[in-house]
Amino acid sequence: MRWKKWARELAIFILVLTALIWGMDQWRKPEPPSIATLPELTLTNGQTVSLAELSAEKPLLVYFWATWCGICKLTSPTVDKLNADGVNVLSIAIRSGDDQRLMRGMAAKGFTFPVVNDEQGQFAAEWDIGVTPTFVIIHQGKMVSSTSGWSSSWGLKLRMWWASR
Repeated sequence: MRWKKWARELAIFILVLTALIWGMDQWRKPEPPSIATLPELTLTNGQTVSLAELSAEKPLLVYFWATWCGICKLTSPTVDKLNADGVNVLSIAIRSGDDQRLMRGMAAKGFTFPVVNDEQGQFAAEWDIGVTPTFVIIHQGKMVSSTSGWSSSWGLKLRMWWASR
């Protein structure tokens, strides 16, 4: 009889926690400009990319992060692993120094995911990014999902799978 009460309380707790997390995501949700009108972005390796083109066939995970962000130190290895596993990833490093400094830091940590250096934070401001890390999923040129703060590998994979449906 006691286990039924505990199971019910656990279920209620999980529902409340899920509602709280969803509510926070909605409150902190970025407001991106029209992706179709965005200029091409230049990666730190000199390659130019288009969000519309990158997201045309499969969902694109856009990872807004910073070298000075404590939580990003936990999420960046996850994003790097997703990138290595073939997930469509583009990262935007916000106010993290010049290209050389950023690339040295990424190399020291072994990160290989593609990165755009938003040195002055202008791109993040245009997208209304107020929290790092922020994950935005774009599919066929439209934002379909976003979340801020720590996220697990399976949580991001689930969001990417859901976006591809």
